[in-house]
Amino acid sequence: MSTSVPVAERPTPEATKKPKRSSFNEGTGRLAALLLSPTMIVLILVVGLPILAALRESLYTSGQQIDESGFIVQGSKFVGLDNYTAIFSGETGTRFWNAFYNTTFFTVTCVVLETVLGVMMALVMHKAFRGRAIVRASILVPWAIPTVVSALLWKWIFQADGIANDVLGTQILWSTEGWQSVVSVIVADTWKTAPFIGLLVLAGLQTIPDEVYEAAKVDGARAWSQFVHITMPLVKPALLVAVLFRILDTLRIFDLPFVLVGPNKESVETLSILAYLEANQTRYGPAAAYATLLFIYVAVVAYVFVKLLGADVFGDAIQRKSKKKKNGRNGRAQAKQTDQGAPVAGLTAGGGLGGE
Repeated sequence: MSTSVPVAERPTPEATKKPKRSSFNEGTGRLAALLLSPTMIVLILVVGLPILAALRESLYTSGQQIDESGFIVQGSKFVGLDNYTAIFSGETGTRFWNAFYNTTFFTVTCVVLETVLGVMMALVMHKAFRGRAIVRASILVPWAIPTVVSALLWKWIFQADGIANDVLGTQILWSTEGWQSVVSVIVADTWKTAPFIGLLVLAGLQTIPDEVYEAAKVDGARAWSQFVHITMPLVKPALLVAVLFRILDTLRIFDLPFVLVGPNKESVETLSILAYLEANQTRYGPAAAYATLLFIYVAVVAYVFVKLLGADVFGDAIQRKSKKKKNGRNGRAQAKQTDQGAPVAGLTAGGGLGGE
């Protein structure tokens, strides 16, 4: 006598489907907008409005002008893109390209030197030794000094009878036109801002677990291999952000060469100095055009740097990684539910056989 075993019915997809949680809550969204609104208002007032005002001013020319009748007219006049076209022509164009070259040269040279020295400083500060706190504090002193004060200090060092000539045993006029003024600006800027990169790289080094290096030592990796294959890849996000900030800061360099060497020096004249000199002569339209071109240059460099090297400035990579991980967990959960449903289907199909 055969007995049939009752088999549980397979649950329907509607019954097993979990209620979806809304990823957006209107109350949370309104609260976030309310909390962010003061910051956005400040950014609009401090950043947005000055940019729009500079763009508008670059389309006008101000000061005394002579009209068609030969009379002197005082005020602003709309000239369209004439201020921009005048930048690239004649002596003005030569001066602009010289300032553009100086700005780019200072950026590339200073950032490369600061990156190398900053990484070295970070490695030194990361080691455990007696007096490490004093070394860290002393390394950060140059970064804490205001740029104008730092420029005045180096101007005193690079005087004709200053310490630099005494140490080198020469009589170089560092503040005159020529290569020596370029060297003085590079030395002063590197001395001041290399600790900034060192500080950010040090923060990245402190997030690397010691077990990683211990495992590498067990595998026989030498110090250079550990630096190339462990330290640099893990510290890369912090290093890229530090280098990006330094690039943006050096592209608009003004106060250091202006105070250290002085204005109207062709060898160290940058785009910021050029815009300042135009504004100082009450030529506000051309000055705004120079400032606008510098703004576009900085924006393009920042965009290319982020896209090519992948500097995670706003934490987008972390958000994408967490979102990808969450989607992976959801996919595994759905696959698990599918696998659990298969035996139920087989058991239901075998129920008819059990009744024989």
